[in-house]
Amino acid sequence: MSRAAPAAAPVRAVAPDSRLALAALALLLIGFFAVGSASVEYAAERYGDAFRISVRHLQHIAAALAAAAVVFAVPPVFWRRAGGWLLLLSLALLALVLVPGLGIESNGSRRWLDLGPVSVQASEFAKWALIVYLAGYLHRREEWVRGRGSAKGGRQSWREGWRGFAAPLAVVAAMALLLALEPDFGAAAVILGTALGMLFLGGVRLSRFLLALLGGAAALAALLASAPYRVQRLTAFFDPWADPFDSGYQLTQSLIAFGRGGWTGVGLGNSVQKLSYLPEAHTDFVFAIWAEETGCLGALAVIGLFAALVLRLLGIARRRLEAGDRFGAHVCNGAALVFAAQSFINMGACTGLLPTKGLTLPLISYGGSSLFACLGMLALACRVEWQGRCERRGGRQRERRYNEGAR
Repeated sequence: MSRAAPAAAPVRAVAPDSRLALAALALLLIGFFAVGSASVEYAAERYGDAFRISVRHLQHIAAALAAAAVVFAVPPVFWRRAGGWLLLLSLALLALVLVPGLGIESNGSRRWLDLGPVSVQASEFAKWALIVYLAGYLHRREEWVRGRGSAKGGRQSWREGWRGFAAPLAVVAAMALLLALEPDFGAAAVILGTALGMLFLGGVRLSRFLLALLGGAAALAALLASAPYRVQRLTAFFDPWADPFDSGYQLTQSLIAFGRGGWTGVGLGNSVQKLSYLPEAHTDFVFAIWAEETGCLGALAVIGLFAALVLRLLGIARRRLEAGDRFGAHVCNGAALVFAAQSFINMGACTGLLPTKGLTLPLISYGGSSLFACLGMLALACRVEWQGRCERRGGRQRERRYNEGAR
């Protein structure tokens, strides 16, 4: 007489990826202290309250974490299906920024959208929407992008191959053009680099990728040469000390901050460069103030955390690809590319490795839109990884119960 199968054991709760979450929380914590220290003089002079920006940054962090929890609660299949609508919304927001009265102009650029009590930087939402859209596109059109064959299983024609590759590039070109009109050269470079990187990791043919890479480089060079201030920034990048009080002012002041920091820094809160010497000290150049106050060791700690974050995202992408979850893999690859590109460009501009660009340091610089976009990417990546582990654990439990019942 056979024994009855044992009752199904309850599935244990699976926590989100701890390494990814800890790296992100560590960067958020560093950002809170760095922004709080770098903004004291600016906030006191502009608002009469030295802690005004610190409090607002903490509010942004809390709101962005709440939004990230909502993103985590939504199944990835919803974002995959909504990718096209998110892309259209992002393009609409980028277009509305250019409308006088809706777009907020600051320092010669129109990058923010006035929504009454809050202002939104449309380019940050565009990065998030582009990753979701491209991940869904690569999931649906993998055969076309890779050049393996048509959707009907036959041999891929020349037209199909280029259509599968050119369609996402046309979307990226439209987005880059709208960003160039703001103008926001840094965001255009990040979006173009992220899109090309996702297509490359998606398996596009090398010849097509190299052609697109050359086209993208030519487009960025044309954008660079189209505005005199960009050329001036480039010449100041090669020799900032030739004009330290005009075109090279930001970079020279940033380099002074790094020089004052030494190995261990001057102490948190003791920066001199934040006292109206270094412009945008709590946004674009917060890394320089952090390096001045915590030294080379503090700067290396931030670089190490970003490296750990990016490597973890790439590791999750590899495992999801092995499990057959192409959408989840491409989402994680896209998030890794955005974090790697934007952190490298920001830190490179602060140290003189790259020309000065108006890009925030992800999870650290002051700015609500950037925090919402970055935490939204990480929340979706966490959900992809968490769902994969739940499926693996559930499959192992079902297999164990089946084997026990068979005995």
